[in-house]
Parts: sequence; C-alpha cells; structure tokens
Amino acid sequence: MAAAKSGSTAAAAASAKLSIDIDITKNKLYVKSGGTVKKTFDIASGKKAGLTPTGTFEILTKIENPWYSAKGIPGGDPKNPLGSRWLGLSVPNTQGTKYGIHGTNAPSSIGTNASAGCIRMLNDDVEWLYNEVPTGTKVTIHK
Repeated sequence: MAAAKSGSTAAAAASAKLSIDIDITKNKLYVKSGGTVKKTFDIASGKKAGLTPTGTFEILTKIENPWYSAKGIPGGDPKNPLGSRWLGLSVPNTQGTKYGIHGTNAPSSIGTNASAGCIRMLNDDVEWLYNEVPTGTKVTIHK
C-alpha cells in the first residue's frame, strides 16, 4: 500500500512541476518539467506588439472543440479559427475566456505574428499539450 501511495505522490509531484514558457519574440512555446525543457513548439502570437499579454498566468479552463462565439462557429467545424482545443489563461478580468492557447484552422500562420492576441498552435501540438498539462499549470509569456 505504501508503495502505491508514494508512486501516486511522485506522479502528482511530477505533473505539478510542469510549466509553460512562451517567447513571443521567437514564437516558441516550451513545456518544462522543473527547469528542464521537455518539448518545444512553434506558435503564432499577436499580429502587433502588445496584443499578446505578457506576464505569468495559469491555465484556468480546458475545452475540447471550442465554439468560436464571436462568429457563432461550432466546435469541430473546419472554419473554426480556434482549432480543436482551448486552454484559457488567467489574464486578469477575462475568466479564461479571452486569451488562450489554442489550435488553428490556418496552419501556415504558425511561426508568425498573426493572432488577435492568443497563442496559436498546430492542432496536433495543442492536443498533445491539452492532454499533458492540467488546469493550474503556470504559463509565463514574455518577449
């Protein structure tokens, strides 16, 4: 019994150490465990300086096949610019609904400054991230 308990504790501690570091100058997202980079992804960030918020946030919400409510486009629709997953960020006064890390229906935008402020990823990449990081994960966005 004690071995199972310590194994669970170790697994919980390992996942608690995951964090995300986003460099909007390089358009890169780094998944870290402790201080070690475990995985790197190309992203798209804000079209203009200041659109993507900088600072340290947490993942507040996780949604599969999110609706794009601004234009009433249902989740799963190929025209949906949010792609297949949404990880909402705790940017003040937004409740995780305005800024997030999400997929895209425009894969050619990855690696560029193309968004209205969110962090875009390829759908396969954001699905991996969605499955690996829990809500509460620390996300640091910087230049």
